[in-house]
Amino acid sequence: MNVRRAMVAASLAAWLSACTTTPPAPAGDVISGRLAVKVEAHGTEPARSVSAGFELLGSPDAGRLNLSSPLGTLMARADWAPGDTRLTTSDGTVRYADLDSLTNEMLGESLPVAALFDWLRGRPWPGAPATPTSPPAEPGFDQLGWAVRLGRLSEGWVTAQRAAAPKVTVRAQVEP
Repeated sequence: MNVRRAMVAASLAAWLSACTTTPPAPAGDVISGRLAVKVEAHGTEPARSVSAGFELLGSPDAGRLNLSSPLGTLMARADWAPGDTRLTTSDGTVRYADLDSLTNEMLGESLPVAALFDWLRGRPWPGAPATPTSPPAEPGFDQLGWAVRLGRLSEGWVTAQRAAAPKVTVRAQVEP
């Protein structure tokens, strides 16, 4: 009888672990490169920064953002789909209410991930109004409270800066 219970327990454990495996990569766009996020000091909060390789897959509705160290080690993975948003690190997986909450935990400040799919391609996100910058300012646009600058887009560089406190700067170099 004990052998049978052990077999059932092992089968159940295998089944449960299969339920928690990494979901397949979402279908859609793949954008990769290097990403740096800098959050300036504000109030009692010290300045923070994160620099990592990134891979953005899928779409604003269902996707994945991988952040890796300079040596290529996966540091964090954010996955989202309708009703399911989670962050996986070496400490395990944590579920969040939405992408804003997740990016706040992952990067230290909330980022408009849905808009990044378009911003990293040098265009405004169609989900919100955007205002083009006027000359002689650097080419780009303002959207969602962020100034997106595209002066070095031909080299793959996109810079987005949020002026609201705390000031946040995101610099990305997208691989061709």
